[in-house]
Amino acid sequence: MTTIAVAGALANKHRHGGSVWVRMSWAEALRSLGFDVLFVEQLSAADCVDRAGLRADFAASANAATFFAATEAFGFAGDAALVCPDDGRVLGMGRDELLDRLGEAALLVNISGHLRWRPALERLPRRVFVDLDPGYTQIWHASGGDAAGLEGHELHFTVGANVGTAVCDLPTGGIEWRPIRQPVVLDRWPLPASDGRPVFSGFTTVASWRGAYGRPVWEGRSYGLKVHEFRRYASLPGVTGLPFAAALDIHPSDAHDAESLRAAGWDLLDPALVGDVDDFRRFVQGSGAEFSTAQGVYVETRSGWFSDRTVRYLASGRPALVQDTGFSDHLPVGDGIVPFRTLAEARTGARAIVENYAHHSAAARATAERCFTPHTALSPLLEAAAVAP
Repeated sequence: MTTIAVAGALANKHRHGGSVWVRMSWAEALRSLGFDVLFVEQLSAADCVDRAGLRADFAASANAATFFAATEAFGFAGDAALVCPDDGRVLGMGRDELLDRLGEAALLVNISGHLRWRPALERLPRRVFVDLDPGYTQIWHASGGDAAGLEGHELHFTVGANVGTAVCDLPTGGIEWRPIRQPVVLDRWPLPASDGRPVFSGFTTVASWRGAYGRPVWEGRSYGLKVHEFRRYASLPGVTGLPFAAALDIHPSDAHDAESLRAAGWDLLDPALVGDVDDFRRFVQGSGAEFSTAQGVYVETRSGWFSDRTVRYLASGRPALVQDTGFSDHLPVGDGIVPFRTLAEARTGARAIVENYAHHSAAARATAERCFTPHTALSPLLEAAAVAP
């Protein structure tokens, strides 16, 4: 059986259940295709905290607890290692065992270039970079240095389907960017039991108001963040008369924005509601549909980015009313996925979903089955890397 190492941030995404689903879905998807999967993460000592947010030792940190809870929940206990690059400590297995298993792997799938620990990279014969943040990644790389972590990878994939094409103006840095879709293991997202036709219960989303990064700047142009796009559509509850809610991570300094959203009819929920993997899944499956805007840079560059979160709504039979970043060039839209580029389109799309909800719900699941299952989503990567189980 062929071994593939998957690297990504779990412990580093402490209290972000949706982010854990992203990384573990890649690992689980590859395993479902017949690969032996080893999951690896590096966690710097400076990023280790306890449950109160205070500095903690690597081994005793809440970050490490998140890592082991997540890998065990997805069936990777014994096949997952957490590394402290500062002193070389390894949790989950012995250091020698980890290095031996990496030496047996045919491929590293390095999500966001997370793994940079040199002893690990030196053991891996081939490395694939997976870009989840088109715009940030390309601009960081083109600006010089290796802030994006692209160095040492032979293949480069991006969830921005238009990156490197004539319709997207992001710099490529001389790299051949190949499009990839985010996989979902459908068994993890069964359709909720229903005694009859599905009933719409409201639009929801999970969001970070400003995100982890500031505005990306390239050739004198400053690109927007999610906050800038969200503000453009804040009036939707009022103009549609429909319920909208968001598990929103928003800093107290942005209290004026939170007040404006509530005044516009938004129900702002505590982001702790989606803090772990089970909570996140319950939130998505308890929703009627997704509404979401995108990072400004995704929209303004027409990158073709499509959200992993949206994939999970679709898999759950939950339609998605989502801002078009150019993904409509590549995915079936109009049924299940309803894209918008203006407030008028968002208003019309919201009403269309509610008025024909059963149809859009069925189309959402069908789209997940057609476009995002492991074989369909990951075949381009496996074929380019020439690996098979």
